[in-house]
Amino acid sequence: MNPEHRSGVGSHTALGQGPEFDRIRAIWRRLGDRAAAAGDDCALVVLAGEQFAIGTDLAVEDAHFRAGWLQPDEIGWRAGAAGLSDLAAMAAEPLGLLVSVGVSDEWPEELVTDVLGGIADAATSVGAMVWGGDLVRSDKLIVDVVVVGKAARPVRRAGAQAGDALWVTGRLGAPAAAIAAWGRGMEPDHLARERFAHPIPRIAEALWLRDRGARAMLDVSDGLAADAGHLAAASAVRCVIDSDRVPVHPAAETPGRALVSGEEYELLVALPGDATAALGREFESRFGVPLTRVGSIESGSGVEVVREGKAIDVPAGFRHF
Repeated sequence: MNPEHRSGVGSHTALGQGPEFDRIRAIWRRLGDRAAAAGDDCALVVLAGEQFAIGTDLAVEDAHFRAGWLQPDEIGWRAGAAGLSDLAAMAAEPLGLLVSVGVSDEWPEELVTDVLGGIADAATSVGAMVWGGDLVRSDKLIVDVVVVGKAARPVRRAGAQAGDALWVTGRLGAPAAAIAAWGRGMEPDHLARERFAHPIPRIAEALWLRDRGARAMLDVSDGLAADAGHLAAASAVRCVIDSDRVPVHPAAETPGRALVSGEEYELLVALPGDATAALGREFESRFGVPLTRVGSIESGSGVEVVREGKAIDVPAGFRHF
């Protein structure tokens, strides 16, 4: 629910379907012209002639993670990386983070500082730093991260055109596999656990994709199919995903998880249709993770998922609300 503030109030960027987004639309209606245009991963704010991206991301115990799943520094890293991923989604260059933490007064001091240490590690990994924040007593652990970055040439969710192709970075499905294992009372495969605990904000990758003509982009936080719905709604197009082409993480257990696994923090990007496999090879050579063409952009609306050329039901994505 991040606004874009320039000289006035514009139209909100359309969102896909889901209870969380129905609530956001209701908030937009209630705020009316008291809120700037919203709907992208970050706000775009112009100050002294420079444009900045500002975003906020909230991690809440029992909603995004559970006690015992992660070490405090991993909780911090994950919260920091999630916020920084919003900057990546708009091809912004990170500057700094503000962090608010709610924590029980029964937590030892060193565990609280470990959470902040993990956030600082995530920030440092992309050239940013922690600027400050707030601390409050809470029954559950809550971490809210505000990120600020330079956005000279942002890539928004709107901009995809019929004839473009859909590409995704990385391999998908491991975070969902980790959550499923914990839900069964088991320790996840170490690769699945690492992907959940230590997501990588794709900052450098996003800037590279921007410079190669990315028309629309967002990070995969609700699941590939669900986030394609946001891109389709924002760009007023139809996204067609070939499930046979979706890159599946070795720890994903089943290929279907790659379509629905949330909190991946990989990038879903619309590139011109003439982009070739050579682009993917160059990307993987540079960044060590694949860039895979997974579908196409067509005239129309919504998302269609196909398997072996035939349409299948669109699976639900990860629910934050």
